[in-house]
Amino acid sequence: MRFAVLMRKQKMDNPWVSHRWVPQEVLPDFGQFESQTPNSITGKFHERDADSETWLFTGFELDLFQDESEGYYLNTSAPKPCWFVMWRLEEDIDRYIDVQSLPLARADATIAVPHRICVSYNEAARLLDGGESVDTVPMSQEHTAWLQEFVDDHYRPEPKKRHKPASFKGAERPTEER
Repeated sequence: MRFAVLMRKQKMDNPWVSHRWVPQEVLPDFGQFESQTPNSITGKFHERDADSETWLFTGFELDLFQDESEGYYLNTSAPKPCWFVMWRLEEDIDRYIDVQSLPLARADATIAVPHRICVSYNEAARLLDGGESVDTVPMSQEHTAWLQEFVDDHYRPEPKKRHKPASFKGAERPTEER
């Protein structure tokens, strides 16, 4: 399935930082966003209000894999299932922003570009361990139900193994020769 990510640039009342970037929403992309380049990430200005501006990034493909089903299970069984959006502050703005939005994007030296979306807790943890910025976006009930269906079909918890307590194993001593 194809998706788009809405990134929000929020103004902040802070003497050291003027704004912060956060992923706002993950949307299904059925072709309604008119992406210029179908196989790459492309961003364009979406809207502005008094406190923020939003940028729409298209070009995200999400495939589900059986070997990630435990991570999907952890997500769907959480109180609030979510999307995980991995993003980076990019200086090479021309590479990611469409031509009509470039003048607005160049107002800053960097722009937050989402590079990956996922729905697995385990995959998100690996990205965080690798030093990436990963934020969560609440998942709709429709997408949660879709993911839950995959989990129901593919997730099989590993059987728990009982380990003998150390006190029952006995000490490991060399046998004495007489």
